[in-house]
Amino acid sequence: MNGPPMNADERRYPDLLTESILGAVFEVSNTLGAGFLEKVYERALLFELSARGIQAVGQVSFPVLYKGRVCGEYFADIIVEKTVVLELKCVEHLGKEHLAQCLNYLRASGMEVCLLIDFQRWVVEWKRVALSSTPADELVTR
Repeated sequence: MNGPPMNADERRYPDLLTESILGAVFEVSNTLGAGFLEKVYERALLFELSARGIQAVGQVSFPVLYKGRVCGEYFADIIVEKTVVLELKCVEHLGKEHLAQCLNYLRASGMEVCLLIDFQRWVVEWKRVALSSTPADELVTR
């Protein structure tokens, strides 16, 4: 993304937002526990983010383009502050296919950070997926 140079606070914003989001994720997990359907966690997380003053919208549609033409669409579980995609799962283990899904969502949405969150177990598993500026190393997870 090109534009005016960012100051240190602007560069740190996605990390600060990620920390705030994860606080809400852990609160939802600690309150509900494991075993519900993904939709329950999505709704609870939307409530919790709103209670914390964080703007979040569920089921946001993005077109998928092929050679400049729309060939489909995807729905992000949650978009936070028009900056971070949240992809929620209730699966035994997060796999490479889930990381690839996040990467495709980032490409379709034009955003740079996705949090992949699995509520299946008592301890939430999560990964931060980001588009790198280096095409050879496009997928970066923490």
